[in-house]
Amino acid sequence: MSISAVWVLLGLLFCAQSRCSECPGGCECFAVTRTVKCVSTDLLMVPQIIPGYAKTVIITENTIHRIGPDSFKELENVSKVILSNNRMTQMASHSFSALINLHFLDLSGNQLSVIHPEALSIPGSPLQELNLSRSLYNFTALTDLTTALRWGDLRGLLCLDLSGNHLALLPPGIFSDLLSLQQLFLSNNSLVAVYSGTFSGMNNLELLDLSHNAFRTFGTDDLKELEKLGSIRILLGKNPYSCSCEIQNFVAWLNNSRAQIDVDSVRCISPKGLTNSQLRGLGLRAIGCIVPTQTEISDLSLQTSYVFLGLVLGFVGMVFLFVLYLNRKGMKRWIIEMRDACHDVMEGYHYRYEIDSDPRLGHISAHNGISRARQHVEISLSQEPPDDTCIVAEDAQVNPLKSTSEARNVL
Repeated sequence: MSISAVWVLLGLLFCAQSRCSECPGGCECFAVTRTVKCVSTDLLMVPQIIPGYAKTVIITENTIHRIGPDSFKELENVSKVILSNNRMTQMASHSFSALINLHFLDLSGNQLSVIHPEALSIPGSPLQELNLSRSLYNFTALTDLTTALRWGDLRGLLCLDLSGNHLALLPPGIFSDLLSLQQLFLSNNSLVAVYSGTFSGMNNLELLDLSHNAFRTFGTDDLKELEKLGSIRILLGKNPYSCSCEIQNFVAWLNNSRAQIDVDSVRCISPKGLTNSQLRGLGLRAIGCIVPTQTEISDLSLQTSYVFLGLVLGFVGMVFLFVLYLNRKGMKRWIIEMRDACHDVMEGYHYRYEIDSDPRLGHISAHNGISRARQHVEISLSQEPPDDTCIVAEDAQVNPLKSTSEARNVL
């Protein structure tokens, strides 16, 4: 009896530690840990024969392009499924509906391009952790996933990993139906902004990972969306922050936010003078953004007005000088003629003075002076001088006549 018991015990141990008769070909089954492992076995589909005692199914590094409702049957005890790195491209409707106790699902490292809206629908919504890191092939897959998260009735989901999917944006309301979600991983993507409504309905979130993205700053709308999350833990490090004047609102938010932020990792990438500087506590003067007072603003406006007026006057002066330069020959000729005319007028006044001082020469000097004055005045009038010189010409014409009448009276 003792020998038979020993053989039975050895048989049970052997079955528990290695492959049993019901273990799929090429896989390893462990009854003690209730685990089935099918790693790098060139599987083209999920094995149909999986031990009923299995609670953990690990099928990785194979070539399983599609999973559907017939992939898992009669596996009520399975609570953890790992299907990473299987080159999977499609998930059909109710692919995991038979796994009514499934709590953990790992689909990372695949190439999903088609996701049915009901691919994640499981009766009773037992799923708590979903890993889709490095698994979305394109933007269409993200759109399909958004619908699947809404239709999947994942009200018990606590953790969602979407890191490493090259996401440039998140559709508004993508997580609005994940009411119990506590941890959301969005690191190693290409996100540049957080749009309004992205995190709506996430009242139980405790951890948000936005590290290793493409954020250069967070605008007003982005900060409002983050502020709605309350005092949660937010990872914002390892982003290419540009510490210019546009980042001042983000710096102020870092200094006053209720959230728990990894401030040691939130550092400037540019400009060169602030490289690797922490954003928290960074002053406005350091980022080249000094807020002027009202008096400084008024002085600046006044200075601007003076500068503008100076530019206008300078332009007008340049135009005036240019016009003078173009008419320099005519101006020179006009000045010479006006000089000669004025000289003749002055000679007329000189002759009048001589006549007044010596009455005997009045009739001769006056006659000659009048003739010469008239001659020069006629010449100057024929050259069409400006309006202000016409008065001088008229005076020049009248005064000699007056001196003539006076000379006649003397004679």
